[in-house]
Amino acid sequence: MKKENVEERLNFMDHLSGDKVVWIIVLCLSLISLVSIFSSTSLMATDTTSRLDIVSGQFVTIMLGMAAIFLCFRIKRIKVFKFISKYAFAICFMMLMLLASHKNLGIVKAMPINGAWRVLKVAGFQVHVFEVAKVGMIMYLAWAVDTFKKDKFFLANLLSRHEKFSFLAKPIWKEVIYIYCPILITTLLVLLGGTSSALFIAMIMVATIVIGGMDFRHVIVLGVIGCGMIAGCAGLYLATRNHMEHPLFERIGTGLSRLHLISPMEGEEIHLDDYEKFMAAKEGSRDYYDALDKIRQPMGAKIAIHEGGIMGKGPGQSTQKYIVPVMYEDYMFSFIVEEYGLLGGIFVIMLYISLMARGSLIARNCDNNFAKIAVAGLCLLITGQGIFHVIINCDLGILTGQTLPLISHGTSSFLCFSVAFGIILSISRMASEKIEVASAKAGSLMSDDSSGDVIMENLGILDEFESNGEFTDNDIL
Repeated sequence: MKKENVEERLNFMDHLSGDKVVWIIVLCLSLISLVSIFSSTSLMATDTTSRLDIVSGQFVTIMLGMAAIFLCFRIKRIKVFKFISKYAFAICFMMLMLLASHKNLGIVKAMPINGAWRVLKVAGFQVHVFEVAKVGMIMYLAWAVDTFKKDKFFLANLLSRHEKFSFLAKPIWKEVIYIYCPILITTLLVLLGGTSSALFIAMIMVATIVIGGMDFRHVIVLGVIGCGMIAGCAGLYLATRNHMEHPLFERIGTGLSRLHLISPMEGEEIHLDDYEKFMAAKEGSRDYYDALDKIRQPMGAKIAIHEGGIMGKGPGQSTQKYIVPVMYEDYMFSFIVEEYGLLGGIFVIMLYISLMARGSLIARNCDNNFAKIAVAGLCLLITGQGIFHVIINCDLGILTGQTLPLISHGTSSFLCFSVAFGIILSISRMASEKIEVASAKAGSLMSDDSSGDVIMENLGILDEFESNGEFTDNDIL
């Protein structure tokens, strides 16, 4: 009896519903986060805050993330996700507008971080709005594309009955209003707080609607309009940079200076020529230390990767964590490679790539278009941000500030990605249960009293499910 209980405990994964590979990825990323945060946050420790306090805080964040995952995972009807997703753009729009207007509403207050407005402080808790927008807009676009395919936009169809709004009966107008305008508006509002974040979010949103099967010609037009919008914002910045204390779209100036396309203004950040200034400055001078501060992070990250080698220095042996101020956020991959070597870095990359592969399999088993787009978009978001983080840490692109999903320090970011994982796991369970139900209906193909007609009937049921099966709101999905 005891032996059976032990075996049952050891094989608990066999009884866990949902995609088991995704569960394993979540657990691995969370454990890596806990260990890495404890070892990489030396510069966060103060006289009143110890590293044990920091890792305890991260443990609480992980537990909250797991709670968010299980909360989403327990949702058994896809129409619940569809209902929430319907209003996701409105929620993201209001949050981004609060940031853009720098509002202070008492319980909700917009806050700048490193010169950029990206955070809302809600009842003492900091919410990184861009992280919310990433997940929220993918879910909204999954709903919008699915609803467009079915022509079920209630308000547009209702208004189109009136002569003044008869144009809304045309699909192209519904496509523009419900899909393309939200993408452009979100990109524009995020652009106020960060150029790289806006470009990344825009790419993920466009990829999501492409996955959803939108007309590629229209997507190209959207891209052209988006590029024109960004160029117009850059023009506004250049026109106001010498006449206003805070130019319009100020973050575009930071991006242009990083690309060395414009000369920086007095007091503005310098990026590409910092190393040259450091080499030219007299050692010990003010210019020397100013230039050193500018190159400290990217150079420290490169040194960390170089010194990590194949096997790494070992847990707790990183030296660059004392040099790079935000090693536990923007440069977490460099830290992992320094302590655990190239093998540790490859393991982390494989976790994200495995998620994309499993997401593809889950999406293929979803006959519901909304579920398919949501899973594909969320997996693309998580994997894409992880790969972007690695590319920046390897100095193969300009700094974007994209954290390593479910590993880097940051409560709101961790919780948002936890919600994304919860949705993926919930839909994976729904899809697997749908397949099991269809298989059970088909019954055994061969039995003692099976006749040829019965076998052909059962094969027909399975073939119908694989070829023409469609989830409805009354089904598990």
